[in-house]
Amino acid sequence: MKPFLNGLRRTSHGFWNALLSLLLPTTPRGRIRRAVFFIVLLLVFSSALSYPKWWNSSVDRINGWSESTLGLDLHLPQFWELPFVLGLDLQGGTHLVYVADMANIPDSEQDTSIAGVRDVIERRVNSFGVSEPLVQTNKSGNEWRLIVDLAGVSDISEAIKLIGETPILEFKEQNNEPPRALTAEEQADLEASNTAAKSKADDLLARALAGGDFATLATENSDDLSTRGVGGNLDFQSKSGPYSELIDQLLSGDMSEGQVVPRLLEDYRGYHIVRYEEQRESGQEMKASHVLICYAGAAQCESERSKDEALSLARELAGQATPENFAQLAQDNSSDVGTAENGGDLGWFQPGIMVKPFEDATQALEVGSITTEPVETDFGFHVIYKTDARPISEYRLSHIQINKKTAADYVPPADQWKNTQLSGKQLKRSVVQFHPQTNEPQVALEFDSEGKDLFADITGRNVGQPVAIFLDGEAISIPTVNEVISGGEAVISGNFSIQEAKLLAQRLNAGALPVPIHLETQQSVGATLGNDSLYSSLRAGLIGFLVVVLFMLLYYRLPGLIAVVALCIYTAVNLAIYKLIPVTLTLSGIAGLILSLGMAVDANILIFERLKEELQRGRTLQSALEEGFRRAWLSIRDSNLTTLISCCILFYTSSSLIKGFAFTLGIGVLISMFSAITVSRTLLRLVSGWEPLRSELLYLPGLNRSKPREDGSNRTEKK
Repeated sequence: MKPFLNGLRRTSHGFWNALLSLLLPTTPRGRIRRAVFFIVLLLVFSSALSYPKWWNSSVDRINGWSESTLGLDLHLPQFWELPFVLGLDLQGGTHLVYVADMANIPDSEQDTSIAGVRDVIERRVNSFGVSEPLVQTNKSGNEWRLIVDLAGVSDISEAIKLIGETPILEFKEQNNEPPRALTAEEQADLEASNTAAKSKADDLLARALAGGDFATLATENSDDLSTRGVGGNLDFQSKSGPYSELIDQLLSGDMSEGQVVPRLLEDYRGYHIVRYEEQRESGQEMKASHVLICYAGAAQCESERSKDEALSLARELAGQATPENFAQLAQDNSSDVGTAENGGDLGWFQPGIMVKPFEDATQALEVGSITTEPVETDFGFHVIYKTDARPISEYRLSHIQINKKTAADYVPPADQWKNTQLSGKQLKRSVVQFHPQTNEPQVALEFDSEGKDLFADITGRNVGQPVAIFLDGEAISIPTVNEVISGGEAVISGNFSIQEAKLLAQRLNAGALPVPIHLETQQSVGATLGNDSLYSSLRAGLIGFLVVVLFMLLYYRLPGLIAVVALCIYTAVNLAIYKLIPVTLTLSGIAGLILSLGMAVDANILIFERLKEELQRGRTLQSALEEGFRRAWLSIRDSNLTTLISCCILFYTSSSLIKGFAFTLGIGVLISMFSAITVSRTLLRLVSGWEPLRSELLYLPGLNRSKPREDGSNRTEKK
């Protein structure tokens, strides 16, 4: 194995030298190879993004082979799998058109109101399970319409009901009610299931202790899907990590590296058969307490004190602080409510957990010492007391996990929030205001008389506790109540930009004062019809592509082959862009793709015809290539530019059906210019430099080259 690895290193060294010369060429031929290299990279990336399954399966095989054969853990990454977004006519679904009743809405507020309703509908249909809803507004004369396309929706009546409901604004408080107890049947099933799980775990432990292959046992039996494929390998874990319970149990006995723990370990996940591989030291973790003094404008701070006042108070506390009185100072003064009750104790933390200024200051302190000068972070000023430090021990473990059930598998956890009687019905209006001291945007709420009393009651029983504001079932703000609010007005503050504050006010007003909408038309496309349309479109595109390929190969020979390669790259890049943007594919969109494919072929034909003309005039192959591309570029540029202008006009003035066609056609035209001018040109330059491929018969069979006569006229000679 050692000679093999030495050879591998020498090969790797030569590879990097070759790669360097490829990326930094010094000759024209080298620059061509560099361009080809990046074109190949683009093809691989686009193909992997368009169809990632082949890449991921190949990566799995390579990773497995390198680990089992060479002992190298390459960890080659898998490509993310992005789905194609299919439109209504391909996936099936519902097309709904609503008319908005603007009779009671002033003209100056109609744009804002309809935008708020559109926003509400989008979030409503998302909650209904529609992945890519299309909600558009359209004004015709004095009438506003909302066009809603719900791809993949089968229950049309429920969708109509969901969209037509009034937007819901709710104020909720924390739910402290415990979940219900298990029934006798549920408890019996829980115990039986866990007894069976423990029996299975005991059997696997016995097999592992008897010398069974641990990796095989893990692969075949472990319920931990994240480690089952790698033989149960958990890699290195620390006591502050997710497997701290297992490490604590592991360290309670004497263990040697490479040994299977001779007893079952248990945590909230289930039962574990664990093999202890090795231990290492990795850095240092610290334990500290702090007093935080925040100020208006600091992150997550609701105090009204200025920054100078906060700094002055923090310096005063730093001068008073001792190890003996630090906990009391934190309880009396700290703005960090979560730790103040515990004397400011932050517990143990590893490098990278705290913000950098805080971590650096704590690292510089000796154990038992306190900062003499406050440390500033985005949250305010900190007085820090370093209470302890210790090295971080990490343990590499492998495990076989057998899941067990808990009460949560039978009784879902209680909702964090519970309803109050206050809702959007009692909201008069919401407007954007600015904080008088920090000038930051905030949203002011005004309730009617009933809402005023309800809000006073809610804030009165939740002083010091958070109250959540929900719009359509989604928490949009969770402020903490500082005092009873009896004036019928409230303010939602936070790190809002002006645009975010306007959007929040718009959403609240849309929830409080919805625009009535009435269903005008409804059209349904069945899933079967959508699938038929999809497969028919794909079949038509494939047939057209194959016919084009056959024509280009028969008529243009080698340039035709280059054009086919360029078309393959064109197709892969197109599909990759559809996933990245993402583009919602419809029948009209696929038509635009197929048309742009024809335009990409047309660009290559223009180039090859100019090439033929230049060869007939007596130019050399290299000279004819350059001149042919130069002459063809003007025609390609002008024709594609006019097409792009038409696409823009169609996209901004037409319905959604035509927009899909214009968008995919526009993308295709832009990519076709790259594939024809850059890809085809680079590949033709590459192959024309190889002597076996310089024969003109490979480029233009039956070429008639014009040669000058002795008398100065031209004669045509068959070559």
